[in-house]
Amino acid sequence: MNEGGKQNPKTIWQDWRVRIFIFALLLSVVAIHPWYSADKGFDTNLNYGLDLEGGSWLQVKLQGAVIQADANLGQMAEALLESTTGYDVTIQSVTKTPAGTSTIVMVTDEPVVNSQMDLLGLGEYSIASEGNGSVVTLFTTEQVLMVSYLSNSLGCEVVPFTTEDGVEYEIRTAVSEEELNTLLAAVGGSILSDESGELLYRDGVRTETRDLTKDILSDKLNGLGLKDIPVRTVGDEYILIDFAGIDLTTAKDIALTPGKFEIRIQTNGNQTKHVLYGDDIASVGIAGYHDGQWFTPFTLSEEGALALQKVAIETGATQNPDAHWLMMYLDGEEVYGAPLSLSAASKLQQTPIYAWEASTGSDEDSENRAKQLQIHLRSGALPVNVELMGSGQVDAALGSQFKMEAVIAGLLALIAVALTVYRRYRKKQILIPMVGTSLSEVIMILGFASAINWQLDLPAIAGIIAAIGTGIDHLVIITDEVLYEGKLPSTKIYLSRISRAFGIIFAAAATTVIAMAPLVVMGFGALKGFAITTIIGVMIGVLIARPVYGKVIKHVLYEEEG
Repeated sequence: MNEGGKQNPKTIWQDWRVRIFIFALLLSVVAIHPWYSADKGFDTNLNYGLDLEGGSWLQVKLQGAVIQADANLGQMAEALLESTTGYDVTIQSVTKTPAGTSTIVMVTDEPVVNSQMDLLGLGEYSIASEGNGSVVTLFTTEQVLMVSYLSNSLGCEVVPFTTEDGVEYEIRTAVSEEELNTLLAAVGGSILSDESGELLYRDGVRTETRDLTKDILSDKLNGLGLKDIPVRTVGDEYILIDFAGIDLTTAKDIALTPGKFEIRIQTNGNQTKHVLYGDDIASVGIAGYHDGQWFTPFTLSEEGALALQKVAIETGATQNPDAHWLMMYLDGEEVYGAPLSLSAASKLQQTPIYAWEASTGSDEDSENRAKQLQIHLRSGALPVNVELMGSGQVDAALGSQFKMEAVIAGLLALIAVALTVYRRYRKKQILIPMVGTSLSEVIMILGFASAINWQLDLPAIAGIIAAIGTGIDHLVIITDEVLYEGKLPSTKIYLSRISRAFGIIFAAAATTVIAMAPLVVMGFGALKGFAITTIIGVMIGVLIARPVYGKVIKHVLYEEEG
């Protein structure tokens, strides 16, 4: 201990906080990985968003509607059976049970066979002959009938969800309120109303379906090598996608492709019969090339393999492959069509085949199609179709200009801070550590962003600047507390004042994080990116950089006073 009660501090490098600071700084530099090449010039591992990189953006709407409705059970069953058989149907009786099931007895003027009822999939049934026709007794529920009726009438998937207020039907196609009321009126039904008289109809899809669509889109985009593509949701209807570095035409091709895979088998002429959809695929291999063809290998599930075997036998594809080709479609476009090989036809006659390949051709275009098919099969089809509502493009040159202007703005802000700090303290021993701490925080924020593949856009840059501005305020508080009466205080007073400074700093940081949290949870787009970057910057500063500044400033002031 020397004069004034000030204790000669240990070497600053012995402090564990300083070592963590240096380690975090080095890790950040490694994550950013700056380098220079003659071709690209100066470059880094940082990912830039649409604002700074150029590219395109899309706003898409999820096609669908959610309703609550009712209808006459007998009329729905009658309409479904008539559409499947083409026969005249008469409802004999409808009996409801307390358990919610219904028994519907129908009479037809022509004989009904089991395969027709199996195709309807309405539940258990029995068929008895009566004259030239049949008596069909069906055991089913209102929910099953409503789903089947809407699905068959609209040619789309309809999914029921049980809620506290009843059953909601999510219709996964674009359909208006008027169209649905007309459709339901034909079977004695309508869209229900709430207590205020408002029809229980809303455009869009349920939140779960929206999030599933978002996740599948993210998987597909990242699977195609487009890393960290922001996919954001707005309400239950819209999804916003930024494609940094991707032109508008390519962006539309990627995002507006539902990815619905289907296998069909040719019956007569150009007619084909459905076999299975992509959800019956158990696993997908890597697209490859052999025998002069690009292909995508995949394996069917137990149900899928049995369905293919059944239809292949029924259509005669196992006996006469040349007349009954196996066809594969992606979003209604044929990606493969060929007769079964003799060995495959012979094997299918005896047992299911699980492993298959979809050939796409031999040229470079075929390679791309095979790889895209691989992505679609792995990620799955979008649960609903999407409709383009808006799009735009940011020129790459304009993005580079924004990037340069952001760098210039950051440097000017740093210079302004440095001049202000020097004017206040008139000591370079304070100026250099303060500016150095701010620079280190920027490096660590950028390193963190690079490590998690976070895209830097203009809101993110604004968040970094906000975090640094908050940091300068905190460093001034630390400096004012350390400079007791214009000089370095004794160790006891230093510890007391630095504790008080960090009490203020932690309270201010907590306030900032709490203020930004709602933007992270409820915000989207620019607001969310700004909030997340600000929170990350504040946490890095409070937990890593600013405690080290308190140590460094004490050390340099001690050296100054000798």
